[in-house]
Amino acid sequence: MSKQLPPGERDLFRSAVADAEPLAHDQAEPYRRRRPPIPIPQPAELAEPDGPHGLSEGEVETGDFLLFARPGLQKRVLDDLQRGHIEVDIELDLHGLTAQVAHRVLGQFFADCAHMRVRCARIIHGKGFGSAGRQPVLKCKLNYWLRLREEVLAFCSATRRDGGTGATYVLLRNPDKRRGDARVRKTNALG
Repeated sequence: MSKQLPPGERDLFRSAVADAEPLAHDQAEPYRRRRPPIPIPQPAELAEPDGPHGLSEGEVETGDFLLFARPGLQKRVLDDLQRGHIEVDIELDLHGLTAQVAHRVLGQFFADCAHMRVRCARIIHGKGFGSAGRQPVLKCKLNYWLRLREEVLAFCSATRRDGGTGATYVLLRNPDKRRGDARVRKTNALG
């Protein structure tokens, strides 16, 4: 469907573009290789904080109730995790451990979870009543550490029956959907 301009408007348009010159060619401009960008040096105060994701431990605020979810996680899945409706496959108790030992144990725990194909885990960190100042040291550290782990999709404080704010449910990425996993590529290629 083409619109026809009334004769008066057509004459007005032609007079407006009368001095325009047509382009020499009607093809797109040829591809030009662009130079790679040159990074601008940053001052030391703008350097990346402690964590690899631009996150430092002091920037993670830990309240009484923990809640974190990666972007793209369905709200329904997070709601099920918060209600304790996702079956816990394995549990880790960090009670009485120092922060350094707990960090090492947590690393081994996630390696075991990947090997055993765990989807949901519960980590007991306590409420901090036995620590100096009666503050939850391991809970604060865990809140930071879990955000840095790529295999962690979400975590939240457990329900009252599973330890309340002294324990955390952790939802792990489906091992079959890990990025760069050779087994997934083989499976997709075969099937």
